[in-house]
Amino acid sequence: MSGASGRVLVVDDNKVIRQLIRVNLELEGFEVVTAADGAECLDVVHRVRPDVVTLDVVMPRLDGIKTAARLRADPRTSHLPVAIISACGEHEASGGVVPRVDAFLAKPFEPTELVRVVRQLMHRERRERPEGAGADGGEEPAAADGAQELESRRAGTPRGVH
Repeated sequence: MSGASGRVLVVDDNKVIRQLIRVNLELEGFEVVTAADGAECLDVVHRVRPDVVTLDVVMPRLDGIKTAARLRADPRTSHLPVAIISACGEHEASGGVVPRVDAFLAKPFEPTELVRVVRQLMHRERRERPEGAGADGGEEPAAADGAQELESRRAGTPRGVH
């Protein structure tokens, strides 16, 4: 069943948080690869080829905001759905300047919310990327509703993550 739901690259400098995210996603059928900071993320992202990337904001070497900007600037990764998972609020995390990210999840988070956000992003990535064939058949309707909810929430947010 490994990879049946897709591959997620989890980037956080806190080993306990990485493991918490990993366990919750693996229990839902996702394949999870981890990185300890943004620099490691950029080193492995092309080899791992994830469907979704989650980024902490405050990390050594390369923080999540700069990592997201570099992912967006690279044509090979610009399509990847990116979720920021941070103890900072959306505006505080970015200082008001954020590259386009697809979701924001505040720490501490509910595991069910984490899984919901990743599923939404996974579904969106498969729908928008032509070579991303092989989407799960059974979960598409619920995921599509969630994706619409995420889009409407983002549209209603005056500033922060778009």
